[in-house]
Formats: sequence, C-alpha cells, structure tokens
Amino acid sequence: MAPSPVPAPSRPAGPPTSQSPGHSSGHTSGAGIAFPRTTRPAELPSVHGALLCVALPALAVCAEHGQLTGEGPEGVYEAGRRLLSRCVLRVAGREPVALQGRMAASDRAVFLGALRVPGDTGPDPALTVERVRSADGTERITLRSAATRPLRLPVEVALGTDLADLGTVASGRTGPELAASVHGTGLRWTGDGRSVAVTADPPPMDSLAAAGVLRWEVELAPGATFTLRLRVRGESAARPAASTGAGSGRPGGHLLAEARAEGDDPRPGELLRASVDDLRALLQRDPARPADVYLAAGVPWRCGPVTSEALWAARMALPLGTRLAATTLRALGRTQLPGDGAEASRLQGPLRDAGPHLPPRCTGVEATLAFPAVLAEARRWGLPSADLEELLPVAERCLHWLRRTADRNGFVPDPGPAGPWRAETQAHAHRAALLGADLLDDCGRPGGDALREGARVLRERFRREFWLDDPAGGRPAVARTQDGRTWSQLGGWAAHLLDTGLLGGGRYAPGLLGRAETEQVARLLGAPALDSGWGLRSLGTKEPGHNPFGHRAGAVRVHETAVAVAGLAAAGHEKEAASLLRGLLDAAEAFAHRLPEMYAGEQRTTGGRPVPHPAACRPAAVAAAGAVQALLALAGIRPDAPGRSVAVHPLASAPLGAIRLSGLVVAGEAFAVRVGRLGLGMVEEAAEGLQLGV
Repeated sequence: MAPSPVPAPSRPAGPPTSQSPGHSSGHTSGAGIAFPRTTRPAELPSVHGALLCVALPALAVCAEHGQLTGEGPEGVYEAGRRLLSRCVLRVAGREPVALQGRMAASDRAVFLGALRVPGDTGPDPALTVERVRSADGTERITLRSAATRPLRLPVEVALGTDLADLGTVASGRTGPELAASVHGTGLRWTGDGRSVAVTADPPPMDSLAAAGVLRWEVELAPGATFTLRLRVRGESAARPAASTGAGSGRPGGHLLAEARAEGDDPRPGELLRASVDDLRALLQRDPARPADVYLAAGVPWRCGPVTSEALWAARMALPLGTRLAATTLRALGRTQLPGDGAEASRLQGPLRDAGPHLPPRCTGVEATLAFPAVLAEARRWGLPSADLEELLPVAERCLHWLRRTADRNGFVPDPGPAGPWRAETQAHAHRAALLGADLLDDCGRPGGDALREGARVLRERFRREFWLDDPAGGRPAVARTQDGRTWSQLGGWAAHLLDTGLLGGGRYAPGLLGRAETEQVARLLGAPALDSGWGLRSLGTKEPGHNPFGHRAGAVRVHETAVAVAGLAAAGHEKEAASLLRGLLDAAEAFAHRLPEMYAGEQRTTGGRPVPHPAACRPAAVAAAGAVQALLALAGIRPDAPGRSVAVHPLASAPLGAIRLSGLVVAGEAFAVRVGRLGLGMVEEAAEGLQLGV
C-alpha cells in the first residue's frame, strides 16, 4: 500500500490515518497491504475549546480570551507552518479582562474585553477592547473609552514565533522563540530558510526587538476610539512571497452555492449557513494541479493530500453544485495505481483504524469504490459533459478493479486479499457496481451487464452470509472471514447498508438487504443502544469494547448520522430519520452550528449538552457536508439532469414544520423547493425545461 502523508501525528482517536510520520512501514499482508506496527501514537493537544479561524492554507488557533500566549497549538499558521505563536496585548501594563470570544465567520473571530483605567473609583470599566482576528493573522484592535475625562494610555503588543511546523507543535517538541529584528513598522523573525514579519498601522512609537514588543502612547478623548491594525506575512526562501501563478491565493468559494434554509424552525438555516461557510474555508488546492480544489479532511490536524473523506464530502455537497465533485475526482484520479498487477487501478490511500474488533481498513479501497458512484451521481445532478468525458476512463478502471478483485461470492476483501469481508465495504462495492453499470450504459460503454450480474450475486450471498438471525429480529454482521468467522458488533456502520445511490429517473438503486431486513436495521438504528439522542453511535452501548469516546467504538460520527438520516428517509422510515435529525440539530446548536467530525456518544439527558471529543477536528469536511445531506433529506430531492427531470419526495411527517430550501443547484441552474407543514413539496425555482418527476 502507498499511504498518503499527513502533516501531523496520528490521533489516539478519531479518523486519522493509522500511520504516523516515522511509522509508515510495517509488516505486509496480502497484495502490498502494509499494516502499521503496534505503536502508541503521540497524544495531540486538545483544541475542542479553541476558536479556529479557517481559510486554508491560513489557520488561526485562538483561546476564547483572544490572547495568543504561545501555549500548546495557539498561533497563526500558513500551510502548516506557525507564523506567529504569541500576540499579547497590554493596556496601561495590564491585560484586558476577557469577556467574550466568538466566531463571526469561519475565517474570523471576535474577542471582547474590558479594563478599569487609573482613576476609576467604581467597579465599572471605562475602557472596552475589541479584537477581530482573521485566519491569516490580520488583526484589528479597537479601544473604546467611556471615561468622562481624557485618557493617556501606554499600549503594547508582545509578539513572538518559533516558525514550527504543525506536526512539531502537535508533538510538543517546539524549540525556543526566535530572536526578532526591527523591520519597517514592525518586527521580523528568520529561521530554517523562512521568515515572517508583523507590521502595524499606525506605526509604533517604540519597537523593542530584544523583547519582541511594539509600543504606542494613545490619547483618548471622552467617547473616542483608537484602532490598531496588525498584519502577518510569511515568506519562504523556496518561493517568492508574492505568487501570481494559478496556485496563488485562497481557493474560490464559487465552487459551492450559497444555499439557504428558512422556515418554522430557525436551526436548519443557521446550520446550513455555517456548514457551507465551513466547507468553503476547508477548500485547498491540489499541489500537483493548483487549478483543482478539494476539501481538507479537517482542521487543524488533517489538511494533507486528498482523501476518501474529501470525496464523500463532495458527494454530500452535490446539491451545492458539481464543480467541487469534479475537481475532487480529478485530484483522486491522479493517485490511481498504474500497471497490470493485482493492485493496478486501485486508488491510493492509507490504512485506518477500524475500532476495537477489526484490523485496519484501507481507505484506498473505499475511494476506489466511491469514485464511479460519485461520478454517476454527479452526472445526475448536472455534471458538465466535458468533466464526465475526462473522468470516465478513471471510473472504468476503478470498475475493472472491482470486477477483478471481487471473489466468486462477489465479496470485496478489505484491506487485502486475506480479508476480512466487511459489510460496509460490500455496501460500497454494490453501490459502485449498480451506479457504475448505469453510468457505462448511458455513456455507451461496455461492461454494465457484467457489473449488474456481479451485484446480483453479491446481494444474494450477502443476505445468506451476513445476516444473523436472533430472537430480537436479527442483525447484520459487521464482518466475516472466508473460513466463516463472524463479527456481530452493531454500530453506526450499518447506516451504509441503507445508502444505495441514485439512478436515473429519480430512482434509488436496490440495496443489499431485503425489505424485512431493512425494516429491522431501521429499528436497530433508532433504538437507544445506537441513537444517543445527539446522533448515531459508532458502536452500540451493549457491545463489548464500547467507549463513548472511541471514534469507531461508540462516539457519534456526524458522517454516519447523516448517512443514516438520508438512508432511513429514502427507505420510508421517517420516525427514525426524524429522531436522528433532531438530535443532530440539537447537537449543532450546542456547538454553535459548527459540527465537529465526532463527539462523545454519551446518552442525552434532560438539560445536558453533547460532550466534545478532545481529538476531533472542527470544522471537518464530512461533518459540514453531512449537515447539508441530512437537511436536504427533508425535501428528498432526486435529480436526473440527463433526463431533464427532478423528483421531490419530502418527509411526509414534516418533522421540522414548513421549510424552504433555496440557492441549490440542479442541472447547472438555481433550484429552490418548499415543503409545507403537511409534508407536501413544491419546486419554486428550477432550470428551464426541467420536468417535475414522481
């Protein structure tokens, strides 16, 4: 296996690569599948309580008080390098009393503080301090006086940096701060072939390089304000500071539409706005082809090469347009392995922890099976023909790998030929075969019949080999081996069995389960053992090894919860879908509508709040895109752009009351739909000639 590099060590929990830098090799099983050595990964510093300003490649990690103290991961970063670790404001020799820190947007935070000034006789502060910090370190500091007399105040900002990379910061092995020098209207630091400068407007009256301090003498009349602006700029000896190529600047948010939700419940609107904002903030360029953009898996630890999660996120964000899916597919397609060997045509990806019961799984297998399915669905949403023609050969090779890799039972082993057979992987393989066959037929390419036959065999064998009967109605096995060993642990992974994929004419592909088994899975997903009240647990509370903080052992994973909401809604199990959706909305409200990739699977109690996971990324691509998918399940939009039709199948129970979703994109044009309190859907805006289907 060719693992993808990551910029920081693996986490002890959460879905990072299971191989950390310096430990990417290990013993090999199967056809080139390298299992990681058993090591204890470095513990990452917690950022669950931090405010993260994101506009990749820029990132600012801030405590709620607003001061950058240099402690832990605090600082301003660019492309994984800490440009500024310390930025401490003092007025009249004192730090402001922190009152509030909040996110104003995905890339901007606002901090409010107050100070009593010399001569104040009561407890009321006469001076308020507002700091607005952006992801790139640009900061505006405003002092406002409510004093009845003129004030003369010394103001100083203490600055420092170690120019450490994010991996070093995460491991706690950073060195001392670098020595500063006076540079123009601020200070400059140089080290390891890099330099960074902080400039100030207005210019400081004193610049003390030895102490890293800029000073001003500020005079404030009664009711007056003073504003100070700081700008951080990094340079590398390897490249000019000012780049004019295709890769310069921040990736454009034009890839994602400005979707909106409004209705009886205001929370969907807040969550959709924040999620789209976070998705835009997570966009980053492919180093090999800067014109292609994909989503970083999550901030701050997972901003490396394109991953299968970026593809899943692009799929869930298809209602916001197909351009992100196209660029993500192109970036992933370039990782396809060449040659004629057993692994030829598989997309590359690292091994990843699969929980307490199973060996690591291969994200390259996951991406290979997802590629043709996402391309097929993107075509239904309106992918331009030029993108389809370019990407179709990669999808054909992925489907060829699927046919070659599947055994006589139709099962795809994961991670290697030795297995095991995972239920989740079979769901991905079945979806890829059916959607891939549909895609090949519509594009006049051969191979569709063979894929459908393989899917039929897989479906029949899966129901015999993976369904475990018991007095409670049965359950699907999570995995089994060729010699008959079975893993029966029930978790959120079962939601993928309901995610069948979109075919032409607004139809969903058949799933691996029959109707009775689907109804039983719906009951299991809605039961308290899996539905925590805040979302779907990755492992049920009654299963051995359950850990509410384990990312595959009991934590709530937003991606799986969103998949469950959409799959349950499509299968007609609205009660369970609505319960999970309400829990997700309540959790999002507690997280200020910026959902982390996961949080603890503790049982919800009256007056309680979801418990953060200390190692979770926030924002995360699959969490933000999962929120889009879960909310769109309310309307049940099923487009078929090649067939010039769109079907709308809203939840008849209207669990959130009336809602209007606008700013979506179907067939390349704006799309809006309204769902009334009686569960009736009405298309209000659509591309010309797009017929409403059933």
